Amino acid sequence: MKYRNLPVVAIAGRPNTGKSTLFNRLLRKRRAITGPAAGLTRDPVFAQAEICGKPVTLVDTGGFKLDRERGAVQANTMAQSSPELDELVVDRALRIIENADIVVLLLEAGNLTGEDEELIETLRPVQNRLIVAVNKTEGGRKQAEAWNVLSYGFEMIHLISAEHGDNVDELAEAIAARLDFSNIEINGGGENEGGEDEDDGVIRVTLTGKPNTGKSTLSNRLTASAASIVSPVPGTTRDVIEGEFVWKGRQFFICDTAGIRRKPKISGNIEYYSVNRAIKTMDEAEIVIILLNAPENVSDQDKKIAALACERGRGVIFALNKWDMMSDTPNMLNAARDRFRYSFAKMSYAPLLPVSALTGSGVDTLLSTCVKMKGQLWKQTPTAAFNAALAEWQRRYPPPSGPLTRFKIKYGTQTGVNPVVFRLFVSRPEACKESYLSYITRQIREELGYSLIPVKIELARSGREERKR
Repeated sequence: MKYRNLPVVAIAGRPNTGKSTLFNRLLRKRRAITGPAAGLTRDPVFAQAEICGKPVTLVDTGGFKLDRERGAVQANTMAQSSPELDELVVDRALRIIENADIVVLLLEAGNLTGEDEELIETLRPVQNRLIVAVNKTEGGRKQAEAWNVLSYGFEMIHLISAEHGDNVDELAEAIAARLDFSNIEINGGGENEGGEDEDDGVIRVTLTGKPNTGKSTLSNRLTASAASIVSPVPGTTRDVIEGEFVWKGRQFFICDTAGIRRKPKISGNIEYYSVNRAIKTMDEAEIVIILLNAPENVSDQDKKIAALACERGRGVIFALNKWDMMSDTPNMLNAARDRFRYSFAKMSYAPLLPVSALTGSGVDTLLSTCVKMKGQLWKQTPTAAFNAALAEWQRRYPPPSGPLTRFKIKYGTQTGVNPVVFRLFVSRPEACKESYLSYITRQIREELGYSLIPVKIELARSGREERKR
């Protein structure tokens, strides 16, 4: 995050008034999931935004439901609603509202519902921090009905269209005019997405895995918060939930993502977008923690998630969660590691760590491994040292010498960090077999200090056109 101590602007309202659309409009990017179905947002979604050129923390809250005792399956959603889940969503929204500097109450043009009226009464104690906006008034639509909102005792309302942008700039000006920006501090280093060539010291982690593996529980433990709603209902998390924390002086930025299921099991646009957002966070992370259920066998979906992270050159940690549910049988962990190595034979370098998100067991080891992995992702080996090692490796295990298989590695250099990439300049790249490149990769990991991360090798014809491995 670029700043600290930002004023907080929360958007509140009943389901389907357009809160997420307004959130995205103010943020100037598609961050929160939107759609025609009600109740899409569950966890509060936080983001740093600029309103009238001033930085703020913008929060999209879950919809306020009046009738929470009835759970119903909604069309085109990832998981069914439940009374307990509805209560969690509303409780989380009210806690955000209580601590926000400004609350934007978003209503919909037309007749107000019982949920609107209950929320208006609930917000009476924060009247001095309230800004009221009536949405879906594009082109003068339902403006006469919208002005009736003044009858609830509001001195001023803003008629807007979050989808079309009508009068949103005026709303932003009203928000900025009532905020105090005097306590803002710049967070050293600014923003830096994974894959860039400068390290700002922040360790960027994405939690991913199948649904119900404990991602939200672990995220809440790490951030010492309840930012992610924890529920036994699979698919509770839809948006990417971001958080920050400091561990032993190291700053972490963490993303809790929606559970990734197999394509045939993905139902509807909402889950499709949630899963794609989860995958996209891997592009912006340095380290991907894949949560596995310790009591279950490794699935094909676990393998596919690991492959997605490996393709992006990210550091991967397999967290064997719910280890507290396992028996105390001797060598249980060794047996689990043997099964794991069999399932992920090409990722033998990736650590497998037993943890319990519920009790906190193993979390310190997990974070310590993240710190080591961060160092390796940004490690740079001098060209002279690499070529000296390369010559020794070829001496130990010379390349093939047959007329069709002969090639010579003339020299090499490291060309990238995060992800780590080495380029070898070879006399005949087409003759360089995978087995020999695997040998070189293994030596790089073992002798140059890249033991925990994926290493990519590119081949280039010496003095001529390049060919990637």
